[in-house]
Amino acid sequence: MAYENILFEIQDGVGVLTFNRPKALNALNPKTLEEVNDVIDRVQQDESVHVLVLTGAGDRAFVAGADITEFPKMNPLQARHFGEVGQGIFFKLEHLPKPVIACVNGFALGGGCEIAMSCDFIYASDKARFGQPEVNLGLIPGFGGTQRLARMIGRAKAKELCMTGEIIDAQQAKELGLVAKVFPAEQLMEETMKAARLLATRAQGVLRSLKQVINRGMDVDLKSGCALEVEAFGLCFSSQDAKEGVSAFLEKRKPDFKGSLTS
Repeated sequence: MAYENILFEIQDGVGVLTFNRPKALNALNPKTLEEVNDVIDRVQQDESVHVLVLTGAGDRAFVAGADITEFPKMNPLQARHFGEVGQGIFFKLEHLPKPVIACVNGFALGGGCEIAMSCDFIYASDKARFGQPEVNLGLIPGFGGTQRLARMIGRAKAKELCMTGEIIDAQQAKELGLVAKVFPAEQLMEETMKAARLLATRAQGVLRSLKQVINRGMDVDLKSGCALEVEAFGLCFSSQDAKEGVSAFLEKRKPDFKGSLTS
């Protein structure tokens, strides 16, 4: 697929998806969602890509939200379908068996905040801003914002942000647990790629197991989550990377992981 609204490149085992509609503050329209979906499928199938990074073109926005110019064209059924498509793609991103980092360089509002929350963790510029301001349009979030935000920062604070439409800065987002780290704007991409390249050297099967166990464990009670963990822990011992990791530790050398997602 030829991309009109995003850029995609691979560097040192890291795929970088850049939302590239700067004049529209990288807003998500149906075509952009289609292109993002295609990249997710490519990354899942390409074993040379170990990590995916999402960022935005320009210095103003990661993704400023859904493209509101599309809304007057939608009747209720079309709006529901648009939400279902977006949610489906974000779930696919959330469950991609490879680490996904959101590199938030500016506004991450509405759909932008929602797609960032679908990533495994968020690194943000000190100029980044986060929020679910759909209430100002007479709407609620439609791409999973009410659900992921509540799970990440707690029910009461999520209600406050969604009901008031308040936009918070990167430091506030970090204090709430929404953002993992905040960097000066000029260092954000460098620091994000440093972390992504580190993850690209890790055992792929182990990262897949970690992601699956944490994601699935959040939806069950503690005992059931620990049962998922112990099963995955035992399965790790069958991988060649586990043997390499233990041997490297005992031999006091750096491990050379070469296994795939499943070996």
